Amino acid sequence: MTRQHFAELVVELAPRWEASRESDRAERRGGLRKRLAGAGRKVKLVFTDRLLVTLICLRHQLPHAALAGLYGVDRSTVSAAVREIRPLLAARGFAVPDRPGIRIHTLEDLFAYAAAENIELRIDGTETQVRRPQAHRPGRKAFVSGKKKQNTIKTTSFSDGQGRILFSGVVRPGRMHDQTAVRTEGIAEQFRFRPQVKAKVDEGYRGLAGEFPDQISAPPKKPGKDACDGEHRAWREAKRRQSSARICIEHTNAELKKWRPLQRYTGRRESYGETHAAIASLVSDRSARRPTRRRTSTALVPVRTTTC
Repeated sequence: MTRQHFAELVVELAPRWEASRESDRAERRGGLRKRLAGAGRKVKLVFTDRLLVTLICLRHQLPHAALAGLYGVDRSTVSAAVREIRPLLAARGFAVPDRPGIRIHTLEDLFAYAAAENIELRIDGTETQVRRPQAHRPGRKAFVSGKKKQNTIKTTSFSDGQGRILFSGVVRPGRMHDQTAVRTEGIAEQFRFRPQVKAKVDEGYRGLAGEFPDQISAPPKKPGKDACDGEHRAWREAKRRQSSARICIEHTNAELKKWRPLQRYTGRRESYGETHAAIASLVSDRSARRPTRRRTSTALVPVRTTTC
């Protein structure tokens, strides 16, 4: 993160932090402030330090006790700072490329933006290992991933054709299938409501591609064993082209995985969704600043024309 990005976060979040603190105080008091602003116990960490502590926890997942020792405060002070700043980062939404000041907050916003800008989406799911739920608790098996054989939480990311993240969320237990996760979020209704939006997906969303064949592109089905060599070569070439156009979403998920909590989350599972949204919001700020570039076609074209 650059100094300019950090300064922008301070200017953006400081008023919201003050407003949230004042609303919390009013809720505890049961009414409006009766003393002038500034009275009462002083905070041990100013807003800039609170934001910096939260960013360090999100980037490197350092223990709160270690950060408390660096700042000379109690561990509970650092934990309280993270609990205050992390929701503000998660509520920021996702930056839109070439549209400063506009942010995407919901799946409806994403499809409206894709329809208006004629953007072909890339969709893919990813999993993060989490703590195993306590024994003899209901729903314990819901987090066991059949793919990774671990306790995971699944999220779904959406990007454009250049790998710039546009939305990431749809937090579900790891046992749930990728396609089921986005269906429960209402993605089928979004495709019906906006038939001009198109997307590229992998094998996990083949059922969704079958329901919307004109909008969603999935890898072609493998021909049978009795098919000729020409069909197998055509299938491999079609699969290569589709994978080449979809690989950018894999790079988007890899960019999120650079942040330590999304590699293996050691906190409470209840706070994972908020942590993921905060990290994805920060990653979108960086990816939105990338200049738009022209993507070359992956289709095979003849170098020169020949006559028979």
